[in-house]
Amino acid sequence: MQHAVGTPLPPPHQPGHGPAAGWSPAAHHPGPHHPGAHQGSAPVPPPPLAPGFPGPAPSAPHPPVPPPHAPAPPAPHTTGHVQLPPGGPVAMPSAPPAQAAPDPTTTTLAVLLIGPAGAGKTSVAKYWAEHRRVPTAHISLDDVREWVRSGFADPQSGWNDNSEAQYRLARRTCGFAARNFLANGISCILDDAVFPDRPVVGLGGWKRHVGPGLLPVVLLPGLDVVLERNAERTGNRRLTDEEVARIHGRMAGWYGSGLPIIDNSQLDVPTTARVLDDVLARSIASPPNW
Repeated sequence: MQHAVGTPLPPPHQPGHGPAAGWSPAAHHPGPHHPGAHQGSAPVPPPPLAPGFPGPAPSAPHPPVPPPHAPAPPAPHTTGHVQLPPGGPVAMPSAPPAQAAPDPTTTTLAVLLIGPAGAGKTSVAKYWAEHRRVPTAHISLDDVREWVRSGFADPQSGWNDNSEAQYRLARRTCGFAARNFLANGISCILDDAVFPDRPVVGLGGWKRHVGPGLLPVVLLPGLDVVLERNAERTGNRRLTDEEVARIHGRMAGWYGSGLPIIDNSQLDVPTTARVLDDVLARSIASPPNW
């Protein structure tokens, strides 16, 4: 026989006790006695003991049954989920006290490394990010642009509406990523070939997407250096010599802009990264106007 869940089960069958004997749940589930309350038939007193036999030891009292409590609300599901601060515009880094020299190696920063193709932006940015004493991410705009596989608008085929739209989308994606990293205490260095004579794809967009605390630095070696480095490239990262020369000439417009410029023509990557730290220390103490 099946019984509904939550109802007491009947006692095991004994001689003289069956369904017709009027089984009472109270007789098998003793509880506190309440005067005047009648639960089933009256208890039968035990028979008298024979002389010389001790009486039964008194049974220990039953502990009181605690009153029912309302079920506790289920705990929030937290497994595998870490609450992250939302990303917001990056504020200008605070300058340290006058008596202390700013230390960019231990400060959470947002850096934009600008330069022509072949300037060494990606190599320097990666090295700088890997050798800092605080968590630092490297975000390359070229890498993000190439997330588009089918339908990639290659600027080498000509700058048009599609290539500009994909550039804007990649820049906005980089800015969104940088803001989220920085909001969680991870510095960022971004690299992009920003032209001083193209406000549409210039610094204004980076400031809008990352924040006014972004520190731009221009990496500008000599033309012969960028031509040599460009010759070592493969795939769509390699440009014609004419295109490299044209881009390099336009980048010369950063001279006189007020942005810090590093000529790394004679510097290897580790030395350039150390010079970058020196430049950033000055930028923190006296942020450039851009």
